[in-house]
Amino acid sequence: MLDFNLFISSMPGAIAQGMIWGLMAIGLYISYKILDFADLSVDGSFTTGGAVFVVSVLNGINIYIAMLFAFLAGCLAGLATGIFNTKFGIPPILAGILTQLGLYSINLRIIGQDFSLTGMDVKALESIPRGLFTPIISSMFTSRSLISMAVILVLIIGVLYWFFGTELGHSIRATGSNRNMARANGINIDLNTIVALVLSNGIVALSGAAFAQYQGSAEVSMGQGAIVIGLAAIIIGEVLFSKIFKNFALKLLGAGLGGVVYYIVIQTVIDVGFNTNDMKLLTALVVALFLGVPYWKAKIAEKNVRNKEVKE
Repeated sequence: MLDFNLFISSMPGAIAQGMIWGLMAIGLYISYKILDFADLSVDGSFTTGGAVFVVSVLNGINIYIAMLFAFLAGCLAGLATGIFNTKFGIPPILAGILTQLGLYSINLRIIGQDFSLTGMDVKALESIPRGLFTPIISSMFTSRSLISMAVILVLIIGVLYWFFGTELGHSIRATGSNRNMARANGINIDLNTIVALVLSNGIVALSGAAFAQYQGSAEVSMGQGAIVIGLAAIIIGEVLFSKIFKNFALKLLGAGLGGVVYYIVIQTVIDVGFNTNDMKLLTALVVALFLGVPYWKAKIAEKNVRNKEVKE
């Protein structure tokens, strides 16, 4: 039975987490939709971003610089995937798997052998010089988290809108649309692939840093299933907003809003009393449902056209 008061009180936290995963979906959108590259390394780069952020903060580095370090660490992960694909001739899916496999060991090195690292608890904060750490995204300050994530999303979407309007951005989009045609027009598709993957994984790692900051810790399994949630957010955004979001920037916003919708659905099901052990099953069902909607709509439209032709 749904407790309406509990549901309302849990919504701000769900929206904040949805915005974090929406940021991750925007990063995934670059590789999955723009470049048409099935990059499976995002599970690893998400964790890398969180681990680098927490370790940086615990070593007295300013929170904003720590987030920049997390972004750069993700860029390196994307660079590795891009090199595997373009210089070693490894297929996209396998290149992403190899990078993810390597990142698991790297993340263990960063986090430590205890498989987890608490970064924002009281004891950890006592060791950090005053003024260096003021959480902008935290489960303890939901309103601040909502504002901070909204600002980050707007900034990222604005920068990406500008970037993909440049000559390099257009060439990346052309590479994703038709590689053979892009190559025939003298476009360096290898360079474009690497740049897009670097940017994509950098944003994914930045979302990992935001998530680690929000929950106050980083662990080696925090990115497990991230690609499924990211794809769910992209698909939900397309299904719900594709008819009204035609502009490129709005399509990126749709992916971000898809993450919010996804987490609202998840939070609703949890409040109803769904067993949290079945969350992966629920995620699979949600993704399958939203994947099926465009197919069903196309089938219905096709059937209506046939019926109209028969009547005529």
